Amino acid sequence: MISKQTIDKIFSTIRVEEIVGEYVQLKRAGSNFKGLSPFHEEKSPSFVVSPSKQIWKDFSTGKGGTAISFLMEIENFTYPEALRHAAKKYGIEIEEDLREISEEAKHAQTEKDLLYKIHEVANTYFQKILWDDQEGRSIGLAYFKERELKDDIIRKFQLGYSPEKKNAFTAYALEKGYNKEILEKSGLSIFPENTPAGVDRFRERVIFPIHSFSGRVLGFGARILKNNVKTAKYLNSPETEIYHKSNVLYGLNQSKQAISRKNGCLLVEGYMDVISLHMSGIENVVASSGTSLTTEQIKLIKRLTENVTILFDGDNAGIKASFRSIDMLLTEGMNIRVLLFPDGDDPDSFARKHPQEYVEKYIENEAMDFIDFKAEILLRDVGNDPIKKAEAIRDIVKSVSFVQNALKREVYLKEVSNKFGLSEQSLFNELDVQKQITQNQTHHVQQQQKEKAAPKMEIVPLEKEKEDPFLFDVLFMENKLVEHMLAFGDIILKRRNEQGEEYQITVIEEILHHFEEEQYTFLVKGNEIIITQVREGIQKDELRSGNFFVSFMDEEITTKVVDALIPLDDLENWASRNIYPPNYGDKVADQIQGDVLLHKYRYIDYLITETDKELDLYRDTDEVKYYELIKKITLLKQASMRLSNIIEYSPIKGIYGDRKR
Repeated sequence: MISKQTIDKIFSTIRVEEIVGEYVQLKRAGSNFKGLSPFHEEKSPSFVVSPSKQIWKDFSTGKGGTAISFLMEIENFTYPEALRHAAKKYGIEIEEDLREISEEAKHAQTEKDLLYKIHEVANTYFQKILWDDQEGRSIGLAYFKERELKDDIIRKFQLGYSPEKKNAFTAYALEKGYNKEILEKSGLSIFPENTPAGVDRFRERVIFPIHSFSGRVLGFGARILKNNVKTAKYLNSPETEIYHKSNVLYGLNQSKQAISRKNGCLLVEGYMDVISLHMSGIENVVASSGTSLTTEQIKLIKRLTENVTILFDGDNAGIKASFRSIDMLLTEGMNIRVLLFPDGDDPDSFARKHPQEYVEKYIENEAMDFIDFKAEILLRDVGNDPIKKAEAIRDIVKSVSFVQNALKREVYLKEVSNKFGLSEQSLFNELDVQKQITQNQTHHVQQQQKEKAAPKMEIVPLEKEKEDPFLFDVLFMENKLVEHMLAFGDIILKRRNEQGEEYQITVIEEILHHFEEEQYTFLVKGNEIIITQVREGIQKDELRSGNFFVSFMDEEITTKVVDALIPLDDLENWASRNIYPPNYGDKVADQIQGDVLLHKYRYIDYLITETDKELDLYRDTDEVKYYELIKKITLLKQASMRLSNIIEYSPIKGIYGDRKR
């Protein structure tokens, strides 16, 4: 187990804006940062990060928490895995509590945990063979040296080698205690019926580990070095529970900071393209690894930037097939440029031939927008054929139809109009046609998906508190008072007693005193847990407000704390528009006093309705109990009347008629 001292050190060192910033493109908004939600498709930013409070809130999904909870959410880490990842990022040494791990805990590892572990073991093994084994050095390392890779780049991308012996890694893993089932599920080993000892999938190949966004090994790509063997040149890991090739971009882990810093991403095809560009000093590059670009991959890039430059080989026969990728990128709101290298060159060879400054300037100067690119490719073989030319222009307009922003669409169409000497009206007419075709195709696909799903009609019962307005009102105020304790708990209020003498009390103490005076029974379990912790804190002379609870490993409590600390108003940066509304909590003394009275009033109303329900139970069975309940209701109604005068209740305007509830 990770020691408490280490956990405290991790929480005091890490910066939420830095960790979240590796996954979300954040922009300054007043004292906070804003970005698009990484958990939900949206066009307007609803994701807020507070550096001062060291928390984040996603208003589109309701999720929120600390940097650690963010890693758990986005990477599907366990709590210890998220802590270890953060510790590694910030160079914090992990100290373990020397407790015996129970047998039950040892067997509690999920299949996913084992898959991650066996891939780490394999990655270490392949690297060790490359550097320390005679075969690895003479074949694998020699190949990388022949490709002019330096040692630091080989280590940066954790390149390796799998030896010729057909079950070298399989035997090694079995000896380490991993069973055949997990080796087979990982795709690292194959167990044919006639070969019970197993066969290494990647034997006699150089190894390219494929990492997740956070750096965990998900799978491998492997290249065979012999030319006379009738087998695939590249071999990849099969789909597993942790590896889905459509959700991964090669090199993203090593390139994410450069992409974010430069606000631009270079998109290439192969492993060596990424590695060679890195070696030349150009690090904002990722590869689709030979697969067709997917929406999931585009969204990974979009977390960091909206600007993509696609780099193509000069003689790439599949360039026309890449038009689909351009349309997908445009659909996702990306800004696209395309570069064709000279014939005979690809990003790998070009980067090795020229110095960094030359390559960077070449990409900057030669990359063209998608309109010029498609025009150059489509019009190569058109000649003077007007029909072919019209089809080419139609294809370009089709791409423009995928652009989501109306202003951008119009600018692109003007560019097409100027380029081909066509009227803007005819192009807009064609655009409408293409948009209609696209919408029909999309509708058809969505309809098919709906038919496949064919959900049964169900009656969803209303939540109890929404059925009962009295319960809803008291729950609302209970939550509000707990939120005040979390957000403003240590603020000191100046009050006067009945004798007019001034005294000081914290927000936490005033609200807690109210709950205890009413002998209030909490209706929300999370609130009860928070109040119990607050009481314990006071006994130890501690004021436990929001920051104390923010690292609680309880989703309900964490969400409640984040809701209290980052109110909805934080989504707006009013100052940028020269609007300066009152800040949340500016009049906290009046707010607390009013909300305590309002909770008391709502609670009495709730008690009256609950007591009234009991009357029918005792009307004919227990006369004494029945009249006790009548007396209780009378006293409660009298208290309610007194409170209604204090808080200026109006049957027409309601309570605090000039305030938003």
